[in-house]
Amino acid sequence: MTTFLRGTIALQTLALFLAPVTAGLLLTTPNGHVLHSASAYTVWVVAVVQVIAAVLVWRPGGGSPRVVVHAVVFLGLVTAQVFLGIAHVKTVHVPLGVLLFGLSLVQLSRPSACLRLRGRSRRPDRRASHVAA
Repeated sequence: MTTFLRGTIALQTLALFLAPVTAGLLLTTPNGHVLHSASAYTVWVVAVVQVIAAVLVWRPGGGSPRVVVHAVVFLGLVTAQVFLGIAHVKTVHVPLGVLLFGLSLVQLSRPSACLRLRGRSRRPDRRASHVAA
């Protein structure tokens, strides 16, 4: 399940990378707003899937609950980003987008930091003392 969470973080990072590309199309082509809107909603859907994956890593998977907190906070920021974009508040929308991309890169570079096993091991005769792979 941690592989699924890592995959959602990678997909989220890619979608966040493509969002400014479509923002450039928004400025240069007549239908660029459709592509930028689609990329924004893709980021939002991937953030929702990431919350689901985080809950599955935490509850049945025995991971840390911090994974869920990080995913929920990220979803909240993405939701705010979507609403700020709809409201055309570019002075907050653009810096928040940069922050989201940076946070996503940090999550991608350290995905297993919050995935520690809670006193369990894959081998029943040993306690967990390492990061889950």
